[in-house]
Amino acid sequence: MAVAFKEWALVCDALGKGQQSVILRKGGIAEGQAGFAFREPEFYLFPTWFHGQVEKVRNQEVVLPEQVPGEVVVSFAVTVEWSGRITDKEAVHRLEELHVLAPSVIEERFVYDDQKGSDSSSHGRIGIHVAFVRVYRLEPPVSFPMEARFGGCRSWVEIPEINPGAMVSVLSDEDHGRRRELFSGLLGIPF
Repeated sequence: MAVAFKEWALVCDALGKGQQSVILRKGGIAEGQAGFAFREPEFYLFPTWFHGQVEKVRNQEVVLPEQVPGEVVVSFAVTVEWSGRITDKEAVHRLEELHVLAPSVIEERFVYDDQKGSDSSSHGRIGIHVAFVRVYRLEPPVSFPMEARFGGCRSWVEIPEINPGAMVSVLSDEDHGRRRELFSGLLGIPF
């Protein structure tokens, strides 16, 4: 089995077009006792679909990629170069040019209640998990049947083993290096 990370189809598309270099996550409802973390250093992107995601990105002119009914199409693989939980909201907002999400989504994800039915003012967690990533396009993309076990509010799923024909970086080494320097400078963290 291979490991895949469930992410909005629009975010997968932005990552695959080189428009985004960070993944911002609070974690899913079914993340387990330990909660969310970027536990895997390499993974495939598993696109998820809901029509409301267009309103959750800064560019409202984007078009939701076409979904193939009954199938999962994996087009991208990711390598995590840095990950951590950031509790400085202003620092997270400074990352704006490295992702496509609307500021309201960052606000929603920054303070969240991880205990079902509890008062978020007393049990809420502050901060967001951030991963700076390098993205590779699979040539050709790989598809397999959608299964019930891929559902649910969790970030990580095991998928059938993938044997990509080729993996091509979506950014040149120079462009990726500039993004890495920008990320490092915005957060004040060395690589």
